[in-house]
Amino acid sequence: MSGAAARTAIDRAARTGYGRLVALVAARTRDIAGAEDALAEAFATALRRWPETGVPESPEAWLLTVARRAAGKTRRAADTAGGARATLDILMEEAMEREVPEFPDDRLKLMFACAHPAIDRGVRAAMILQTVLGLDAARIARAFVVPPTTLGQRLSRAKAKVRGAGVPFRVPGKGEIEGRLDDVLLAIYAAYGLGWEVPGGLATGRAREDLAGEALYLARLVAELMPDEPEPLGLLALVLYCEARRGARRDAAGGYVPLAEQNRALWDGAMVAEAETMLEAAARMGRPGRFQTEAAIQSVQVQAPRGQTGDPAVLCALYDFLVSRWPSLAAEVSRAVVHGAARGPERGLQMLDAIPTARVDAYQPYWAARLELCLRAGDREGAEAARARAMALTDDPAVRAWLGTRA
Repeated sequence: MSGAAARTAIDRAARTGYGRLVALVAARTRDIAGAEDALAEAFATALRRWPETGVPESPEAWLLTVARRAAGKTRRAADTAGGARATLDILMEEAMEREVPEFPDDRLKLMFACAHPAIDRGVRAAMILQTVLGLDAARIARAFVVPPTTLGQRLSRAKAKVRGAGVPFRVPGKGEIEGRLDDVLLAIYAAYGLGWEVPGGLATGRAREDLAGEALYLARLVAELMPDEPEPLGLLALVLYCEARRGARRDAAGGYVPLAEQNRALWDGAMVAEAETMLEAAARMGRPGRFQTEAAIQSVQVQAPRGQTGDPAVLCALYDFLVSRWPSLAAEVSRAVVHGAARGPERGLQMLDAIPTARVDAYQPYWAARLELCLRAGDREGAEAARARAMALTDDPAVRAWLGTRA
């Protein structure tokens, strides 16, 4: 077999199975960092062997076996007293090479473990993204608008806590969900956001679409697991609204098409209808939350006629509620935009100016919003400065080209 074919199989296994494999290895060792190291060793072994021996019938089973063996060696080196148990593990794993194991979705258990109260709240969602979806610290840092080195240090400390505290790898009971569910949902939504944009070549675009699809799958999984909790339904509705528009976000030439100008006929009507159903079911529970509110905003926008972005007064009220209860940089910037539409661009610019500069310096949506508001206010100098910054902060050529045409 060629090295290229083996590499393709390895890349596919890493993209589709990384989180599941880490979960299965870590469920035994309670050591996330060790599980990641063992899996990295398994992938390195595959890179050496598969070009010569061929891709196994079940690549994930092969990788799991090698990773568990590597993790077992590490455990034996650290504690020789466990030798008998480790030997039994190896014998079982040898058998697994011949019998393809089933792969239950243990990722939810790992996600809730990463959201354990023993772990600092500010790093839980980022830890889920890295351990369950295999994202590197640089991409995660971009999603949360923090320096990659800072995030990397926090993640290392968090993984050590998981091992030291003996965090159980299981879905928590009802009494334990509070304080964990929000972080799990935030991680899923952040993953979807990272998969939302599809810049660059085909390989990059395919990987990001796969990530968005994985996030949608996980959102469904949590909603099915917790049908009596409104926020998982709200998150599922939010992701469905956004995903329904994927086919309309680029024109035939690959150019960027903003929401107000999209062809509604290209939207996935079944997804929009499902999103409405999920949002209504969540609303009936009478416990509003962040993701339900964001889904309600999307509902207003998808019902607007083409060329418009929804009733400004309704959007202002929803964003005011969202920022007052669950503030975030993205919500504050969007709130300024809708207030600019409802009350004039000067009011929107005032709200943008109120956000500390350090928070927005590297946040591309802020500068894109500032560009639009400056243009509407007739501030040509401000618009050009915002345009330059917005264009520099995007890696999507289509978005960059669209920003360049705004006048």
